[in-house]
Amino acid sequence: MASHVRSCALMAIGCLFFMGCGDNQQPAEARALWDQIHSPDYRTFPRAPGYETRRNAESPHSDKVDIYINDIMNDAIQAGETITEWPLGSLVVKDGWKDNGDLELVAVMEKRENGWFYAEYFDFDGEADYSGQPDVCTGCHKSGADYIRAFGFP
Repeated sequence: MASHVRSCALMAIGCLFFMGCGDNQQPAEARALWDQIHSPDYRTFPRAPGYETRRNAESPHSDKVDIYINDIMNDAIQAGETITEWPLGSLVVKDGWKDNGDLELVAVMEKRENGWFYAEYFDFDGEADYSGQPDVCTGCHKSGADYIRAFGFP
């Protein structure tokens, strides 16, 4: 796991260094997703399994993280049935915190007909630095259970 985290972190750093900051493929959809997660505020969503409180990050998403999931995903988890993919409409929101307690980023994944839509925000104004299906996101997340790396299927 540690070597995979290192390789994802190196991929992210390399992407930022060589390609410039960001890969905002679908800015209008990222803006709409930002608005969606703030009505109601995503911090009222259930917390992801194993993330009942803030934890140290095991990814390039900051030093510490809070992870929230919407009711669609939470219902799939609570049902306890064996699944092999997350239901359409599943939503995961990750707050990335610096060790000093400052919010560094908000990362979002939404399960859609054509796969996961990713958006990552650093300025908290709804304009994403990454959106769509950027290689830096999909390349790292492909190792997870239906692209979710923080927790597995029920």
